Amino acid sequence: MRILVTGGTGNIGRLVVEQLLKTGATVRVVSRRDSTFPTGQVEVVRGDLTDPESLRPAFESVDRMYLFPSPSSAAALVGLAERAGVRRVVTLSSGAVSTGYDTNFHLPVEQAVEASGMAWTHVRPAEFMLNNLWLWGPSIRAERVVREPFPDRAGHPVHERDIAEVATAALLDDGHQGAAYDLYGPESLSRRDQVRIIAEALGQDIRLDVVTPARARELYLAQGGFAAASADFLTGFQTYSGGTPDHSPKAPQPASKPTAEAVTGRPARSFHTWALDHGADFRS
Repeated sequence: MRILVTGGTGNIGRLVVEQLLKTGATVRVVSRRDSTFPTGQVEVVRGDLTDPESLRPAFESVDRMYLFPSPSSAAALVGLAERAGVRRVVTLSSGAVSTGYDTNFHLPVEQAVEASGMAWTHVRPAEFMLNNLWLWGPSIRAERVVREPFPDRAGHPVHERDIAEVATAALLDDGHQGAAYDLYGPESLSRRDQVRIIAEALGQDIRLDVVTPARARELYLAQGGFAAASADFLTGFQTYSGGTPDHSPKAPQPASKPTAEAVTGRPARSFHTWALDHGADFRS
């Protein structure tokens, strides 16, 4: 069994590769650039998800695939995979599909996969715990401060390893075909709570400065990377899919939400565990 991992150098994909290797699976990774993996254990094939034809060699002798989202090319890419003989695909999607907020990014990828003849599973994580590293890491490292417009907004952020373990289980084990797994963290935490937990994990004081959404947007745009790309959504100026936000009151959310434990049989990792895992990333 050869498994193709697209997005295999990304934050989730690299963990999927790591988990697959532990099981002895033969792993092939698609990468747009030279990538380093354990010698002799991973095949690396050059290709670009936005150019499906460049992936044609990657599909040779592949039985299963982990699919990183690329909505513009999803239909063509899925068609190539199916014609090449891929029988099972696990899609990295988003919890925003389940809530209806995602209409133009992950949803088209899911639809392309479901229209194929391949067995499919969608993995729909909610907010990544990693978002905090990308948003707050620079200011924590430089100043031991977080500037946040919505300190009391709560969510159930999920650890990237829980996401990868669910995807790996769906790739390897039977019984997941046709399932769409919403994944949340095990606890509801406000942004204020998350700052406090990171400070505790580091053993250092971190100041929380509450700023306006407009000021936060300025800071995210100046920071670049994920912060800049997501600035309008994170600060409430756009919806997840780029539309005009609806600020009418939302229905209360349930206290508990589905976690990776339903698939893996292991308790979902806490935010405190995540903060300890990334302690070095938050230190200068």
